[in-house]
Amino acid sequence: MRRRALVLSLALAAASSAGLAQTWPDRPVKLVVPYAPGGSADIVARLIADEWGKALGKSVFIENKAGAGGNLGVDSVAKSPADGYTIGLQTVSLAINPSLTAKMPYDTLKDLAPIGMVAASQHVLVVNNALPAKDLKELLALARSKPGKLTYGSAGGGSTFHMSAELFKAMANLAIVHIPYRGGGPALTDTIAGQVDMSFPVLSAAQGHVQAGKLRALGVTGARRSPLLPNVPTLAEAGVPGYGFETWFMVFAPAATPRPVIDRLNATLATVLQTAAVRERMAREGFDPIPSTPAEATARLQAEMPKWARLIKERGITAE
Repeated sequence: MRRRALVLSLALAAASSAGLAQTWPDRPVKLVVPYAPGGSADIVARLIADEWGKALGKSVFIENKAGAGGNLGVDSVAKSPADGYTIGLQTVSLAINPSLTAKMPYDTLKDLAPIGMVAASQHVLVVNNALPAKDLKELLALARSKPGKLTYGSAGGGSTFHMSAELFKAMANLAIVHIPYRGGGPALTDTIAGQVDMSFPVLSAAQGHVQAGKLRALGVTGARRSPLLPNVPTLAEAGVPGYGFETWFMVFAPAATPRPVIDRLNATLATVLQTAAVRERMAREGFDPIPSTPAEATARLQAEMPKWARLIKERGITAE
């Protein structure tokens, strides 16, 4: 009797899921960005939202829900109804925050269902013009001659500015002091003004300042040079072999979201990321589209979480 009841229950669940897939969506979809407007995650979300809405047949609107290093907005998605109408977009911080935050409000792997990767972006090491280092090798020599004297600004503890710099320090064996700011804009402004010696901003944020001669770019953080700054080497080729860091962006839903809805979101997102208009806009902003399956996005998240956990533990990194 119990077995028959279980079979019936599973059959009803399957029928309900199939029915949802046929009718979904019948209203707009909310895309939560866990940061304030104007940042890289917000830019990526706005680059895809309109076209994604067209592909789904219902609009995709953005809600910025900043706080707690992105955890506030992600938690709001994790605790939303699992019906596909509330989804989120987060950076590589999705893999970093579980090891950086003492009490996480959600379980990244249990409470979230990755929909797919969206894009990736390099950062760039920039120094103020007063610093007597014309290239990376000169900066490395300067930092090693004055341990604990040079400073770098970040967008705050646990930000991608912060983590890319800490990975750089670990791999180059440097002692450079972290100065956290409330956002990437103030950190970049103070780098230009000479209040801090260097910073690791997202490439798109620094490009204009570098081209205007306000900052000196010593290396990009990715595996290859960027078309936006083609004369700037990668940090790996300039003096820190093996170094590599990119900010990636992933969309996700609450864990119990029906698989047909996840698949529909993934398929339409992939279509959007392949359109010429979106790819051109992303290229202008320094983003590379990286469509994936839900399984590939999940695998990337699972692979990167222990990597950042090790760095955070070894370096004693905190979100403060």
